[in-house]
Amino acid sequence: MPAERGTIMRKKFKMQDVDCANCAAEMERNIAKLDGVNEVSISFMHQKMTIDADEARFEEILDLAQECVSKVDEGAKILR
Repeated sequence: MPAERGTIMRKKFKMQDVDCANCAAEMERNIAKLDGVNEVSISFMHQKMTIDADEARFEEILDLAQECVSKVDEGAKILR
C-alpha cells in the first residue's frame, strides 16, 4: 500500500537581495532537496519564490528554506 501523502500547499513569496541568477538557481536546487518540498522556483529577475510543499509542515519547511537561502547569500531573505 503506498504511503499517504499530505496536502500540498503552493505559495508565492517575495525575496529580498537575491544578487544573481546563479545564486537563485543554487538556492532552488538546495530547497528542492528538502523533505516535504514538491517543487520550488526562484526568479532572480522578479525576486520571487514559488514553493509547493507539505501543508502540515509548511512553516518548518519555510524556516529550512531560509537556511538554504542564507547559506548561498547571507543577505538574501524570504519575505513572509
